[in-house]
Amino acid sequence: MTIYLENETDVPFDFELRETAEAVAGKVLETEDCPYEAMVNILLTDNQGIRQFNRDFREIDAATDVLSFPNITYEAPADFDLVEEQAADCFEPDTGELILGDIIISTDKVEEQAKNYGHSRRREFAFLVAHSMLHLLGYDHMTQEEAAIMEEKQEMVLQKLQITRG
Repeated sequence: MTIYLENETDVPFDFELRETAEAVAGKVLETEDCPYEAMVNILLTDNQGIRQFNRDFREIDAATDVLSFPNITYEAPADFDLVEEQAADCFEPDTGELILGDIIISTDKVEEQAKNYGHSRRREFAFLVAHSMLHLLGYDHMTQEEAAIMEEKQEMVLQKLQITRG
C-alpha cells in the first residue's frame, strides 16, 4: 500500500501520521478483502482549506472534518469485480496499484473532535482515515442502515488496531 501524505499545516502531532494512516488504511483493505495493492492520497489542511474544498466540490460553504474523493465507481460497496474493466482509470501504470482516491482531513477538526469526544488526536485521526477509506470503497451513510454498517466497520478496524477511546 502506498499513501501519499501531505501536511500543509504547522500542527504538531505526537504520533506518526503516515504510520497511523498506513495501518488504518491497510486494515480497512484487509477487512474488505481488497485483492489489489492500493494507493491513496491524503491531504491535511486547516478549517479554512477544507472549507474551500467543500465549497468548490460540494457547494457547501462550511468547514468539515473529512472529505473523500473516490476514484472508483462500485456497483456495491467493496465489490472489486468490475475494477479491471475500468483499468485505464483505476490502476497506476508504473506500480500496478489500485488508485482508490483522495482524502482531505482538517487538522483543526481532529483537535476539536478529539477534545469533544474525550479521546486522543491519534484516535480521531485514525477514525477519520477509516471513515474516508470506507467512502473510497463505495460505502456511504445516507440512510440509518448505511450509517450503522459504516460505524460497525470503522469501530471494528480501530479495535483490531487497538486504537481505542480514552
